[in-house]
Amino acid sequence: MDDVPDRIEHTVLGPATTPEDVRACLDAAVEHGMRACIPPCYVSLADDYADVPLATVIDFPHGQGDTAAVCSAAKRAWDAGADELDLVSNVGLLKAGEDEALRDHLSEVVAAVPVPVKVIVEAPLLTDAELHRIGGIVADADAAYLKTATGFSEGGATVADVELLSQYRPVKASGGVGSWATAEAMFAAGAERIGASSGDVIVSEWRAERGSGA
Repeated sequence: MDDVPDRIEHTVLGPATTPEDVRACLDAAVEHGMRACIPPCYVSLADDYADVPLATVIDFPHGQGDTAAVCSAAKRAWDAGADELDLVSNVGLLKAGEDEALRDHLSEVVAAVPVPVKVIVEAPLLTDAELHRIGGIVADADAAYLKTATGFSEGGATVADVELLSQYRPVKASGGVGSWATAEAMFAAGAERIGASSGDVIVSEWRAERGSGA
């Protein structure tokens, strides 16, 4: 597995995130050859500051925005320089059985931008049956990825959830992935990407295991 750094999205998304935090995240992404995921208010700053593949979050962290407003936010983020968007799904609609409404919402947002959209499903809040439903909904909405969690709710990525979701779309495992050992387990379960605030640690541990400082 030689492409690990390019599959890591080094992340800073906390409520107290400052411009300097974003620059530090981008510096680490450049140093280690990673991607970056930052808040939407800093996309323009990041696009000007560093040449790294850049993701941002949309309707974060609860996914309860009006469809038109979420589409507008997605377009603004793309216009500002985001290469990919991580869109939070509305867990309440899924729990209520409003699958068609959720599918329509996600489809509109995906169609509003010409860049890949990852749908964050908050897997720790869902049963296996609900995970299968949201997997199908996201596939029908033509999103590029399923993402396990925001990291700001209950729990994070698990091997079982990654295995299940990867039946429907490529998976970004996010939430609680803080070491190469955990990341490697997620990759083995079928994850294509890892989202982590400890991306630099993950890549450093991976390189140390390989016996390479490169």
